[in-house]
Amino acid sequence: MNYGGTFPEMDLMRSEKMSFVQLIIPVESAHRAITYLGELGLFQFRDLNADKSPFQRTFVNQVKRCAEMSRKLRFFKDQIHKASLPSSVHPGMQPDIELEELEIQLVEHEHELKEMNSNSEKLQLTFNELVEFKIVLEKAGDFLVSSKGPLLNEDRELDEHAYLNNDYSDSTSLLELEMQPEPSSLTGLRFISGIISQSKVMRFERILFRATRGNILFNQSPADDPIMDPLSTDMVEKTVFVVFFSGEQAKTKILKICEAFGANCYPVPEDITKQRQLTREVLSRLSELETTLDAGIRHRNKALTSISFHLTKWLIMVKREKAVFDTLNMLNFDVTKKCLVGEGWCPIFAKVQIQETLRRATFDSSSQVGIIFHAMDALEAPPTYFRTNSFTNAYQEIVDAYGIARYQEANPAVYTVITFPFLFAVMFGDWGHGLCLLVGAVVLIARESKLGSQKLGSFMEMLFGGRYVLLLMSLFSIYCGLIYNEFFSVPYHIFGSSAYRCRDITCSDAYSAGLIKFRDPYPFGVDPSWRGSRSELPFLNSLKMKMSILLGVAQMNLGIMLSYFDARFFGNSLDIKYQFVPQIIFLNSLFGYLSLLILIKWCSGSQADLYHVMIYMFLSPFDELGENQLFWGQRVVQVILLLVALVAVPWMLFPKPFILKKLHSERFQGQIYGVLGTSEMYHDSEPGSARQHIEEFNFSEIFVHQMIHSIEFVLGAVSNTASYLRLWALSLAHSELSTVFYEKVLLLAWGYDNIIIRLVGLAVFAFATAFILLMMETLSAFLHALRLHWVEFQNKFYHGDGYKFKPFSFATLTDDDE
Repeated sequence: MNYGGTFPEMDLMRSEKMSFVQLIIPVESAHRAITYLGELGLFQFRDLNADKSPFQRTFVNQVKRCAEMSRKLRFFKDQIHKASLPSSVHPGMQPDIELEELEIQLVEHEHELKEMNSNSEKLQLTFNELVEFKIVLEKAGDFLVSSKGPLLNEDRELDEHAYLNNDYSDSTSLLELEMQPEPSSLTGLRFISGIISQSKVMRFERILFRATRGNILFNQSPADDPIMDPLSTDMVEKTVFVVFFSGEQAKTKILKICEAFGANCYPVPEDITKQRQLTREVLSRLSELETTLDAGIRHRNKALTSISFHLTKWLIMVKREKAVFDTLNMLNFDVTKKCLVGEGWCPIFAKVQIQETLRRATFDSSSQVGIIFHAMDALEAPPTYFRTNSFTNAYQEIVDAYGIARYQEANPAVYTVITFPFLFAVMFGDWGHGLCLLVGAVVLIARESKLGSQKLGSFMEMLFGGRYVLLLMSLFSIYCGLIYNEFFSVPYHIFGSSAYRCRDITCSDAYSAGLIKFRDPYPFGVDPSWRGSRSELPFLNSLKMKMSILLGVAQMNLGIMLSYFDARFFGNSLDIKYQFVPQIIFLNSLFGYLSLLILIKWCSGSQADLYHVMIYMFLSPFDELGENQLFWGQRVVQVILLLVALVAVPWMLFPKPFILKKLHSERFQGQIYGVLGTSEMYHDSEPGSARQHIEEFNFSEIFVHQMIHSIEFVLGAVSNTASYLRLWALSLAHSELSTVFYEKVLLLAWGYDNIIIRLVGLAVFAFATAFILLMMETLSAFLHALRLHWVEFQNKFYHGDGYKFKPFSFATLTDDDE
């Protein structure tokens, strides 16, 4: 719509006009052209090779190369994360490099890193084994004390780490006595020493005894500290063991059991001198390995830091290249194999930009042949594209969650911007709670630039995305709260003195006569004197119930009016005559009339019972109304409205299917030419498409569809109007909950002359307000407002069976994690 030729066409009222375009691109400039179109982000390519598998496409090898480079980059990212190195947020200032160059660099870096990792793993494995060997030497020596123990104990000063413990003297005395007559080598008594996980010791010992029938002596001693397992590299609590046995067969069994339990066996010499010498060698090798490992880790971290500096840029580059080749795979070669042919959709306003981009790609690639860009007719319906900004995007997402708009049908998001937060506020109305929501919304908007660049959690991301929805919801909540005159359920005399006063001192008593009016009405909103009076609940219930009906009928009428504008836009005259007209008549003959009665009753101050009026309008339309009569001639008007409503039902049901059948038969007799503009026969045919095929006309299907649509509307007119009463119910629930927390928690605690009780009461009140009223009630009112828009409002006109415009754009790639 143009207003005086000064404003551009509205972007949100209807989706952008789209054009189906064919591109013929020379091979030498194809890559650059697709890259430039990805930077522009206004062209949606159509897959011309949908019948081919990914491995049959032209640029499959390039896609594989990019996928392999992505794998290498993910490997680098994991290595940087494991090394706990800070990742560079800003990409390095490395000059632009070609994909082939980058591929060579990545291969070199990966080979270097894998080699360093392999060497480091081997050294670490050796280091861990030596640590275990050192502990086994320290602990197992106590089990190998000979009969000369008291003399030899003085010589077993290995180093400051030598393990001296006399707690095992009792347990080893039998062994000493057995070993006293001669060395173990002469008696045939042997031993195997090693180390095992502490959690397996009991099972290990039990299996050993069963396998050898008890012909072993098992000794154990827990290690002082957790040890890194050489294979799993996990820190594990371990126990050193020494198994004494006799015979070669027992040795074989014990070694197999050790292998099965993952126990590491280490040879420990019986000779004290050899033990001391071996311990020194182990300690020396451990020191050397530790130095070597530290040097290797420093070298590896230096290499990873260098990679980290350029990793972000490389990731973006590879993602873009892979996206370009994936898009090129959607194009076809022409017969000469010198050009690529592509098809797709673009907004009409972007044609000039796309053509300029393609000319720049031709110039930059030094191609002798330009890229051909020309519009074509398309068989399928165009995609739907709305240009949104940070404010309107959230409202558009609310509508899109129900269904994507059909190409160029009326967009509910235009009205949702106001109606959604307003209906929310009708249910949530409290200007104290509204101020709390406003503070949250203002904080999110004030930190928009900072939060927008961060990776947020799912809840915070949803909250941040709806910050402008929250802003309008809070502002409308303050407005409705001022109308209800509720600040955390407490009324205030903001706009002057009350128009009522108590007839006697027991005004708030349920048996008193109540309030009497003594001056002009309160200028804005609900009079604060209603709070606490006996008439408070009946008065507010009546007010909010009638207000809910008025708002519901108004929004449903808006939906039906939008169906008229849709039918007019698409040229569907049958929809206007046999759908819009009877629908608007039926709804307003019943519920439009009810809304009129509500307004008359409010203006006249009548005591008429509207329930009685509406019920007997159907049961006894010719009876006298008596005291329920609101205006002269009301009975005649009601009879006429009832007859008109009854006529509207067959008007919706019968004419349209038979007229469609008549027009269809005449068309195929050659009397009428051209495609009929009706939403039932050709619901896929949209303005701008050149659909040439004619779909089969099925009268029974059309009639059943129209019958279902008519019944749904008639029943929905009643149920949808009743559904809007949720505005009254939730508003009442919010108000009563707020009152309970204020009176039964805060005021009750404040009645005690004790600071601790007051503080506890204040804390409970704050907690209930924050988590129940500001979180749960906000979510509840949000979901109910969502339902009213999706079901009661949008089902009057919105098809929602379109598909979204998804242009090829690099902007959507940078946020994706592979």
